[in-house]
Amino acid sequence: MRLTPATELEYRCKMLQNHMAAEGLDAIIIAQNADLFYFTGTVQSGCLYVPAHGQPLYLVRRDAARARMESGLKEVLPFGSPKDIPQLAAGHGYPEPKKIGMEFDVLPVALFERYRKVFPNAQFSDATPLIRLVRMIKSHYEIHLMKDAADQVDKVTRRVRDVLREGMSDLELAAELEHTARLNGHLGLIRMRVFNGEMLFGHTFSGTDSAVPAYTDTPFGGVGPSPCFGQGASYKPISRNEPIIVDFAGSFDGYLVDQTRIFALGGLSDRLRKGYDDMLRVQELMKQIVVVGAPWGEVYDRCLALAVEMGYADSFMGAKGSQVSFIGHGLGVEIDEYPFIARGFQDMTFQVGMAFAFEPKVVFPGEGAVGIENTFYISDEGLKQLTYSSEELVILSR
Repeated sequence: MRLTPATELEYRCKMLQNHMAAEGLDAIIIAQNADLFYFTGTVQSGCLYVPAHGQPLYLVRRDAARARMESGLKEVLPFGSPKDIPQLAAGHGYPEPKKIGMEFDVLPVALFERYRKVFPNAQFSDATPLIRLVRMIKSHYEIHLMKDAADQVDKVTRRVRDVLREGMSDLELAAELEHTARLNGHLGLIRMRVFNGEMLFGHTFSGTDSAVPAYTDTPFGGVGPSPCFGQGASYKPISRNEPIIVDFAGSFDGYLVDQTRIFALGGLSDRLRKGYDDMLRVQELMKQIVVVGAPWGEVYDRCLALAVEMGYADSFMGAKGSQVSFIGHGLGVEIDEYPFIARGFQDMTFQVGMAFAFEPKVVFPGEGAVGIENTFYISDEGLKQLTYSSEELVILSR
């Protein structure tokens, strides 16, 4: 079991306090699991009280003993309910907060109301933008974990050649690949911040199913095994001469990478082959223009313009009517972190330490979908690629 170093946690909390000072916040109370893991190193039930100055207090409902073992924070304390927070904070010399930030994007209203009753005189605001800003800059430690996740997803990709066969269902292929991932450390969970953003290992599907839109904010959807989870692999048998999508998120020690590769048995139509080659061209353009200081939205606009110029106005990033307004997304602990290579983000720019997935894809209803996805990060020397599986369009003859 790898524990997040105390120095990492201390630095993250300090960066959050710097943002708090700029916003005039006296405290931030963190309750969501992904944020708890990032700032405490564990997900034991409770909350993290971050004062404007001084040590954060990790207040644990269950299990405090385990939290002390897993977290490198100095102050890990048992508590019974939010009503205990003022006394615990005062006991550590922290004044009653007048301005408190919380995670408005993910915090249930009922839970928020409980905290608001505890601090009736405080003004509450959304701390999520500040948390996102801290999390979007990855440390060398985090990039190392993402490299481990890239190794894992490469093993998954290479496994396709061994198990893929005509007539097996998309679900059977997905299960084989998920088994490989689990044996290589995958947690079996992909954390996604957006409301109702449910995700397992990613999307594995073939042929016409790969072009079926779904409720997810993703270019690929899929029929899924049931309307109760209407995305991803279904019971459709894999046939020859159709695209087979392996859009897989690696997960290692809580950190994610995202990669898509395309396979086929027999061959693919000229339109699909050209579509794949053209998406590689869009990826190459992104590599040229993502530099420190470049606006996220400008990269989106230029890559979209190239796709439209190549004739994909109605198929780029989804089928017509179901297209998404992004080409890339940040990732780390969650799969939808900053930065967003998306429409409208003209005021946000790339910085050293950012990690993101870039996924230009085209969808042709009734035929299938193709595309490429890799995970990148910005180092002091420029853009680096984390995922490294062969980008060859793999055509198997068997």
